[in-house]
Amino acid sequence: MENIEKKNRPAAHWADETAAKIIFEKGEKPFYTCASGITPSGTVHIGNFREIISVDLVVRALRDLGRNVRFIYSWDNYDVFRKVPKNMPKIEELEKFLRFPITLVPDPWEQESSYARHHEVEVESSLPLVGIFPEYLYQADRYRAAAYAPGIRKALENRLALKGILDKFRDEDHKIQGDWWPVSAFCGNCNKDETDIAGWDGEWVLSYNCNACGHKASVDIRNAKEIKLSWRIDWPMRWEYEKVDFEPAGKDHHSHGGSFDTARLVCKEVYQWEAPVTFRYDFIGIKGSVGKISSSSGVVVTLADLLKVYTPDLVRYLFAGTRPNTEFTVSFDLDVIKTYEDFDKTERIAWKMEAAKDDAAYRRERRIYELSQAGVAADGKTLPLEGSAPFQIPFRHLGNLIQIADGDVEKALADLSRLDGGAPAAEQLPAVRARALCAKYWVENCAPEEFRFRLRPPGEVAGLVFSASEKAALDFLRDDVIAKLDGFPDDKACSQAVYDVARKAGIDSKELFRVAYNALIGKDQGPRLANFLRSIGKERLLGILS
Repeated sequence: MENIEKKNRPAAHWADETAAKIIFEKGEKPFYTCASGITPSGTVHIGNFREIISVDLVVRALRDLGRNVRFIYSWDNYDVFRKVPKNMPKIEELEKFLRFPITLVPDPWEQESSYARHHEVEVESSLPLVGIFPEYLYQADRYRAAAYAPGIRKALENRLALKGILDKFRDEDHKIQGDWWPVSAFCGNCNKDETDIAGWDGEWVLSYNCNACGHKASVDIRNAKEIKLSWRIDWPMRWEYEKVDFEPAGKDHHSHGGSFDTARLVCKEVYQWEAPVTFRYDFIGIKGSVGKISSSSGVVVTLADLLKVYTPDLVRYLFAGTRPNTEFTVSFDLDVIKTYEDFDKTERIAWKMEAAKDDAAYRRERRIYELSQAGVAADGKTLPLEGSAPFQIPFRHLGNLIQIADGDVEKALADLSRLDGGAPAAEQLPAVRARALCAKYWVENCAPEEFRFRLRPPGEVAGLVFSASEKAALDFLRDDVIAKLDGFPDDKACSQAVYDVARKAGIDSKELFRVAYNALIGKDQGPRLANFLRSIGKERLLGILS
């Protein structure tokens, strides 16, 4: 009965909706192929990552439905190197290789076999950290091995039909003019794509002339390395070649008459394959920056950058918790704290530590949480929620603890035993440590100044001159609160004692807070005082106030 009820329930997540749509439209199959890809023309940023993780979430949803899935990721490293991004080193040296295939551009860092490979390695080393394990396809290898020769010939045979499809969504001023070919050639002599197709013999031999060096050649596309389909033909050709069932695309590709519309027609009418199920994903912004992220402009934030501030589960949560067609902003300012708080609430609901408003809300939050886990089962399915609920420590408080510990993460973790929640179990400590390392990086590199502080060392004189009443209030705080700190059962009891001190000293509580913060960290404001005092500890506080 339970299984029937589950089957009739609406999908709890957009990835599940998409998985069901794929099965419905493509029918039952031995396995489903889900695809993604990018040209490694520059730093692969989190806008590109949105496509990768969107596919991964759908892959997991399909596997959770018991389907076998092939997840392919294409490196389009046989594309033309058109522009040197502003954030690259040795720009003048790289400019010498403009119009080359990206795979033949040297690595300016002198670390990898090529410029393209450098960017590929950056991504391939980061994706496993967030639980993403695609099968990588390198298009330069495939083209140079003439794997696509039959697809190229089919494009040549359907040259006029392809021209008609590409012109279908264009007005008269933008239709293809003159002699047009669905292929291009990198010169076999100088490697540049500044060539013209001179002719085709109707079978396998294609001729071209190079405008850059004057080289002329006639090549057999069954073994030629330099021939490539234009990208609007290349994309649907590979859909048929790989039998792709699902691939999303950015909203620029999904505009009316855009590349996806033409690719769909090319795929069906020329390659006799139904285009994959798809959806549109939107752009991502960075808090404080203007416009969309762009590799060519050099304005980039990478997955590796994101993982410095957000744990792998939090990175996945950013995307799993947002529908793909919704534009959103990734923050590195105080909103980081809110993101962690939202995740922690989702985690509590998933583990039933906190009640959801209704069953639908519970299933939605639980599913978002499941898909946010970087770990997966051996069969690729989402991990079941088993064992003890995760140990939670608020990111804000963790940032304070690390500053109290002068940036020493291990000391901050050792001090957790003095918190109300106690220390995490041994098996939960790695996850807490990972969050602590993110908190340390955020505090030191991203947090706004009002969040940062440094505890005065013992003996350092406060810069602010205190009045007699303020000094008296500090004495009361020392004797009535700090000296008795170990006796307070929780923050509430400690806070009440602080307010009692203000009344005893005859000053406003806000003034007491200002004086206390100046004495401890040289600022007018700081973390919540009662919790702050308890986190610092009696002995250290007495040393500072001595």
